[in-house]
Amino acid sequence: MVGFILSRVLGLARDAIISAIFGNGMVFDAYVAASQPPETLFFVIAGGALGSAFIPTFASYLEQNKREEAWRMANTVIGLIALIMVVLAGLFAVFAKPIVVSVLAVDFDPEKQALTAGLMQVMLISPVIFGISGLLTGILNTHQRFLLPALAPSLYNLGIIGGAVFLSPSMGIYGAAWGVVIGAALYSLIQLPGIVALKPPRLLAFDLRHPGVHEVLRLMGPRVIGLAIVQANFWINILLASGMVDGSLGALRRAFTVMLLPQGVIAQSVANAVFPTFSIYAARDDKAQLRSTLGQVLRAVLFLSLPATIGLIVLRLPVVRLLYERGAFTLPDSQATAWALLFYGLGLVFHSLLEVVTRAYYALHDTRTPVLIGGGAMILNVILSLALMQVIGQPGSLVMGPFAGLALANTLATMLESIILLALIRSRIGGLEGRSMLSSVGRAGAAGAVMGIALWMLLPLIDRVGLLIGTIGAVALGGLLFWGVAWVLGSEEARLFTSLALRRLRRSEAS
Repeated sequence: MVGFILSRVLGLARDAIISAIFGNGMVFDAYVAASQPPETLFFVIAGGALGSAFIPTFASYLEQNKREEAWRMANTVIGLIALIMVVLAGLFAVFAKPIVVSVLAVDFDPEKQALTAGLMQVMLISPVIFGISGLLTGILNTHQRFLLPALAPSLYNLGIIGGAVFLSPSMGIYGAAWGVVIGAALYSLIQLPGIVALKPPRLLAFDLRHPGVHEVLRLMGPRVIGLAIVQANFWINILLASGMVDGSLGALRRAFTVMLLPQGVIAQSVANAVFPTFSIYAARDDKAQLRSTLGQVLRAVLFLSLPATIGLIVLRLPVVRLLYERGAFTLPDSQATAWALLFYGLGLVFHSLLEVVTRAYYALHDTRTPVLIGGGAMILNVILSLALMQVIGQPGSLVMGPFAGLALANTLATMLESIILLALIRSRIGGLEGRSMLSSVGRAGAAGAVMGIALWMLLPLIDRVGLLIGTIGAVALGGLLFWGVAWVLGSEEARLFTSLALRRLRRSEAS
């Protein structure tokens, strides 16, 4: 979790530094659009293998004490993914201009389209590197090694920050693009000591006939489709926002990044840590333990994400101003980002739940159900985007632009997707300890409501005491108030987390 916190903080620092240097106009919009195809390649291809196929298959071989077979399969998958990524990244680079002009950013002006295509060609080096390092992460996580993979994203962000600070004076926004490549290399390199420490057998096999490789590819197929659907939503957002006032795409990107900070800390870190455990219980066909663990994790995620959602919505403008407002980034840019964050923030709880529940499906070797539900959510997202951008916000405005409709569409589609997946997994594993879940949500919701009212009353004081002290103080006070009320109401999660924190503190003092 500490690693994920560091990564998300550095991700915000990365965007804040780029924003301070280049502002919230045409250049940043082009950078955001150019980053999408490389991200799509990684998440769809390498992410598909890691997230749903590689870890459960690798874990099942280790569970059966077939260590050499596990590594033989891993070597083959790494080689195959690397080959696929080289071919696809090369094709995207060759056809970068037509992709930008005809698909990705149709309504950008020609200068903006040319800049987007050039930046994209540079950043397409990164998914080739990520294709390998993503599987290294899977190997380490399966062995219950989480520190180096959790630190890797921080080095990635440091690479981009370094490119923006040191290369941009001579290369412009291309410095940040080369920073993406440098960061990808650092992401991979930091994990190598962990792989060496596992003392893998010296195998250079590339065995496409290995049954484990076939299992990975079989499981990967539906997941690739599912991730492609998710990424299609981002492409559609870029396409729709490209016709809006300059800075709209940047406001959406920054708001989503701010929402991802608590989501990564609360849900993604926990989901990555518990996924190998889910996979082991599934391999043993131990549904009782899987049900119990999933229920505990979901309650913990809800306990933390509910107050985070309320706090993010109430304090959205001070938080955005504190994070971004400096240099070329001005108050109207902060207001535009906060406008989008209002609607993205409403979906924080559902994004967090989705991060966890999908891991349970993958552990059960079921990639088809999340794909089908995700496909329906994508269609709903597109329909809602087209409808809501017509009725939310003011056309031609940046501060309250119609791009907020795209954020709300994402929230509503994610909400429906997470609810349906939870209902289906509940029937499949024999329940989710619903009575405990409702009790936990009720206490957390009541404590969150008290916190939200208090923060809303404190808003006028933030500017009086200063943005830095006022915002940090409000966040700290809100957190303490929520925790205290939840404790008084008898929240099991409040007592559990307090006990764990005290135990860790005693261990630190003892050492």
